[in-house]
Amino acid sequence: MRYLAVLHPPCPGIIGSSKPRFLPLHHLLRRRAKGSLGLRRRAPLKGTRVAASSKPPPSPVSDSDQQPQISDVDVRLDLQKETEGLDLGWLPSFPHVLTASMANFLFGYHIGVMNGPIEAIAHELGFEGNSFLEGLVVSIFIAGAFIGSLGVSSFVDKFGSRHTFQLDTIPLILGALFSAQAHNLDEMLWGRFLVGLGIGANTVLVPLYISEVSPTKYRGSLGSLCQIGTCLGIIASLALGIPSESDPHWWRIMLYVACIPGFILIFGMQFAVESPRWLYKVGRVNETKKVIETIWGESEVEKSIEEIQTVINDDVKNQKTSWLELLVEPNKKVAFIGGSLFILQQFAGINGVLYFSSLTFQDVGITSSSLASLLVGLTNFAGALFALTLMDNQGRRRLLIGSYLGMAISMFLIVYAITVPLDEGSSHILSILGTLMYIFTFALGAGPVTGIIIPELSSNQSRSKIMGFSFSVHWICNFLVGLYFLELVEKFGVGPVYGAFGGVSLMSAVFATYFIVETKGRSLEEIEISMNANLAAKDE
Repeated sequence: MRYLAVLHPPCPGIIGSSKPRFLPLHHLLRRRAKGSLGLRRRAPLKGTRVAASSKPPPSPVSDSDQQPQISDVDVRLDLQKETEGLDLGWLPSFPHVLTASMANFLFGYHIGVMNGPIEAIAHELGFEGNSFLEGLVVSIFIAGAFIGSLGVSSFVDKFGSRHTFQLDTIPLILGALFSAQAHNLDEMLWGRFLVGLGIGANTVLVPLYISEVSPTKYRGSLGSLCQIGTCLGIIASLALGIPSESDPHWWRIMLYVACIPGFILIFGMQFAVESPRWLYKVGRVNETKKVIETIWGESEVEKSIEEIQTVINDDVKNQKTSWLELLVEPNKKVAFIGGSLFILQQFAGINGVLYFSSLTFQDVGITSSSLASLLVGLTNFAGALFALTLMDNQGRRRLLIGSYLGMAISMFLIVYAITVPLDEGSSHILSILGTLMYIFTFALGAGPVTGIIIPELSSNQSRSKIMGFSFSVHWICNFLVGLYFLELVEKFGVGPVYGAFGGVSLMSAVFATYFIVETKGRSLEEIEISMNANLAAKDE
């Protein structure tokens, strides 16, 4: 029995330092009016007598040479023209989001760091040729991630996102160190389990944090950094792993290097802002206003506080939260959507396709597994970049439907290339094209949207628990696909299995059409009020 490495994220270096400072507009106007525009009044010269007269004194210059008086309104309009077309509303929150995305970079790095040198690790630690133990080294990572995703909600509710990030990164660093220094199988398994524990917690925490600190207008685009971070982590590990083909001990260096992003994440979170929703929930109202002014702008403070207050005050009446809340509406519906999206995402076959893609590339002469994986990683990265530009433009629902339709078409194209009699060259070209199209369209919607939309639909009170439940479902399905994919291919063949993946992709598009609510351009509080009948009635 063989196992597959986790090859794709569930949703998937600039560190935020001091908080940006903003000058009020009237200060800018005053500086500009008094400085660059030369509007200072000049005092009369000494010894000059001004005659008292009803008529104004004659102008020393002609009317055509007179400088017109410029009012504050003129300055304001001039300033608006200069900044017109330059939309930087995302910039204040970007360093904080980028810091959080370092956790996804770690996730991607740990995926790539084990996929290549697993055989060298097995040889050095004494379990070479034992496919079960090789699979166990990979699958115990998923076991740790499952536990981490379920346990993180209690830490978030009690300590907030910033400190939870720092706590969850500790097992990531320790796990990498244990793995790098492992001299037997047990030490390697403990290291991989600790890494999985931290990864499972952070994959829940990253989209949750980004959804709560991002401005409404840019929440989707900033949320796409989860996917981009994972792609960059995979690419970095593949590039760093090139020497492992000639050096059988290089895997230890790669695992030591995995500690560096962890330390960066812990340090960076010391300067990142806390979620304004959590701050208000624990009664730190002044800090909430300060954070909102820092990352969303001074003009958003009053409106945002009013919206947050609406939902938080309703939550105060039910302060005790438990997992049983997921069985009550509207949490029940959101938990159903979150779990279903991850079931459909995994059974649409992304991990199987990524695994089998190396064999597809070998058929066309690309024998280097590192080169094939790098090509796949770059395609994944390109799709994530397109998702970043389209998320807040086209909307989550449309992007998700289009993504699954593209994945279905790609799968059916590969099935056509395999089953229909074609010349060898055409068959290989269609297979490569279908594989790259599938990966690209997955990264365009099914990958990033799934992780972004679940926290958007969740209520403030139960967001961490709904996220934990949804991602735990993801890890279970991830494990099952990795466990049975090769057996299904050996029993039924690639064509029928890929055809099934295409069918699930079509089902996913139908599911998104009927169950997904568009969240583009709406604050988390607006979404929660619209989905909660009691809050909607009060709002009216």
